Amino acid sequence: MNALLVGGGGREHALAWKMAQSPSLTRLYAAPGNAGMASCADLLSARATDLPALTEFAEKKRIDLAVVGPESPLIAGLADALLSRGTRVFGPTQAAAALEGSKVFSKELMAKYNIPTPPFQVFDEAGRARAYLESLPDGPVVVKADGEAAGKGVYVCKSRAEAQQAVSAIMEDHIFGESGNWIVIEERLVGEEASLMAFVDGETIVPMIPSQDHKRALDNDEGPNTGGMGCYAPVPSVTPQVFEEALNRIVRPAVRAMIAEGRPYRGCLYAGIMMTDRGLSTLEFNCRFGDPETQVVLPLLQNDLLEIFQATAEGRLAEIEVSWADRKSVCVVLASGGYPGGYKNGETIEGLEEASRLPDVTVFHAGTARQGDRFVTAGGRVLGVTGMGHTFQEAIDAAYRGVRAIRFDRMHYRTDIARRVAGR
Repeated sequence: MNALLVGGGGREHALAWKMAQSPSLTRLYAAPGNAGMASCADLLSARATDLPALTEFAEKKRIDLAVVGPESPLIAGLADALLSRGTRVFGPTQAAAALEGSKVFSKELMAKYNIPTPPFQVFDEAGRARAYLESLPDGPVVVKADGEAAGKGVYVCKSRAEAQQAVSAIMEDHIFGESGNWIVIEERLVGEEASLMAFVDGETIVPMIPSQDHKRALDNDEGPNTGGMGCYAPVPSVTPQVFEEALNRIVRPAVRAMIAEGRPYRGCLYAGIMMTDRGLSTLEFNCRFGDPETQVVLPLLQNDLLEIFQATAEGRLAEIEVSWADRKSVCVVLASGGYPGGYKNGETIEGLEEASRLPDVTVFHAGTARQGDRFVTAGGRVLGVTGMGHTFQEAIDAAYRGVRAIRFDRMHYRTDIARRVAGR
């Protein structure tokens, strides 16, 4: 089978790494990929959002299956373009990707189909949004830009004043362009978050192992929000009872709702959930694998991932029995100094071979490039080092052994990933 993987981050390297293990794979192409993915895929120069180039390539090379990693090309309609040219796709259509592409659509869908989510209001005028904020008690609130905003469109505000500033930035300063034409203002919840991803073929749902991301840049969950500084799986607080409740009240109703709306969902459905004193709630839906959640979940998967992708694309996921290793997985992200603010690219990375030779350690590239015979930094999040073990402490120890083997100037990482579950 010839496969095309779209994207070039740490998530895509993890996908390529797992897909390359399939005995049915003939050739894997990645567009654009990253320097580390060259070991398991042929890299293309096409951007992930270059729909004409990708669809033309898929047709010319007779690609049997395209797997779309990031949300941007899915929201732009890449799956539709590929399907129209006869290429099977793992990933939702543009209409289904609205679950992530529009916060308004997603929240209104949840309200319509009784999927638990924080109370909210929708606004298309800054004045009305401001008036609503003034009617609320002064306290925490969340303000969200409606459309795609590179993961930066959500403001978790501590006060009314912060919320008013968020409204101004989104709707009046237009820092996210047209994505800020509408906003959602919702209640801020308190509790423990978890990421629950699932394979979905339109009707059949096969859930993955739950995981938990560490968003803050610094230890002890301090500092600014990032794309994710580390992750672990499974999540002890997601007990079997919580897991089943999340499936029955959130994931399955969402898939049924998409069918009822004429937008059947195929691909990876990612539900961000929160466990609160009042019960489970849905923070968001994403239309793709998480990053770095993928880097801890896929190493636990015992199946042929390409086979799952193919069955999902063909609507026969019910034929696949998915199994997971009874182990723990921890990923530590190595970032450029200054991230998520300004940072310098081009720093030489040393120790990659040494780290990769360590037992129970896998290194996934994210923001890297190749200069001659050396790897250099080329992004904010540079590498993800995943460790495995029979206990969380074993997995943590493995991950940090890999981290200590790697060096580049101003390398930054958190030292407390999965510490909260280390004794479990």
